Amino acid sequence: MNDLAGKHIVLGLTGGIACYKAAELCRALIKEGATVQVVMTEAAAKFITPVTMQALSNRSVYDSQWDAREGNNMAHINLSREADAILIAPCSADFMAKLLHGRADDLLSLMCLARPIDKVPLLIAPAMNREMWAHPATQRNLAQLKADGTTVFDVGTGDQACGETGDGRMLEPEELLQDLVSFFLPKVLAGQHVLVSAGPTYEAIDPVRGITNLSSGKMGFAIARAAHEAGARVTLVAGPVSLPTPRGVERVNVRSAQNMLEASVKYAQDATVFIATAAVADWRPAQASDQKIKKDGSGATPQLDFVENPDILATVAKTPRAAAGALYCVGFAAESHDLLVHATAKRARKGVPLLVGNIGPATFGQDDNALLLVDAHGAQEVPRNSKLVLARHLVTEIARRLRATQP
Repeated sequence: MNDLAGKHIVLGLTGGIACYKAAELCRALIKEGATVQVVMTEAAAKFITPVTMQALSNRSVYDSQWDAREGNNMAHINLSREADAILIAPCSADFMAKLLHGRADDLLSLMCLARPIDKVPLLIAPAMNREMWAHPATQRNLAQLKADGTTVFDVGTGDQACGETGDGRMLEPEELLQDLVSFFLPKVLAGQHVLVSAGPTYEAIDPVRGITNLSSGKMGFAIARAAHEAGARVTLVAGPVSLPTPRGVERVNVRSAQNMLEASVKYAQDATVFIATAAVADWRPAQASDQKIKKDGSGATPQLDFVENPDILATVAKTPRAAAGALYCVGFAAESHDLLVHATAKRARKGVPLLVGNIGPATFGQDDNALLLVDAHGAQEVPRNSKLVLARHLVTEIARRLRATQP
């Protein structure tokens, strides 16, 4: 899967120590399928050489508006017309001010001013000292650039080359890559608040032992990412997994089924879509010991009584908002056999419009999956693919169904 296949990106570099990250960003863009044309300012060349960027992009680097390689001597026109987007990373405080005022005294600023605004989007990744970032002038420039239609990516927080710590770092290459991929994807869930539950739950037996399952949470995390890419506000209620939080997603960590129920009910109060991917334990010990249960060498085994855990999906699906159609609920069924039979029965039992089935042992911990979408009209198989591809397909399906329910 190459999310940027067929895209041609003009990567602009301005003066700043974050230019070292642009090398890895260029490499990442190409690995994701894009072609990259690097344009550098004179100041950028003080931090990283054009030779380095040429080697990584496999294209000659442009750094002057007087470049004679262009037959019409109009690099600022030709380069901008070829681009699907212009991404300036790093974008210095000085260059932000230059963009704001429409100054065009070098090739990169000239190209940004000459680009067809309705066809070639401009995206910037700011990078500067924390005091420069916080300065009122920079914040005014930032607000006006956004008002003018420029897409401004976030800044990172942490240690800076000057020795200070705070906001203003350029995002890491992988973060910028994800943001750029997301930029190009259709915003089919714009205006929606999507609540996703993911991962296993853990039911304590004693302080060191518990009952859980093999769910890795990868499918739910992929769905949370895909929903954010589709323009939704996303809340992710995550069981005990160590996966990184998808960019732009609000994460709520929980442990037990009861914890997950409480969080799901809370955040479902203003969500418009609930996607219950979590593999919730069906039972829990009736009473967890407050001390480790020790064996005494007699061969006797501890007697454990179990009680059934609450049904999170069914509980949320029966809330007044769900019943009124204000909350669209999607369930997941991880089965070991007879997927269609069990998924169909589970959809009816839970009272949800859409149930997504998969074979648990074939997907737990894996990076790929195959899905079965079951609704009132029948079932649709979605062939095996990466979980992110499947998540994007599911998000598109949910968006289509939401549109169908609107008057």
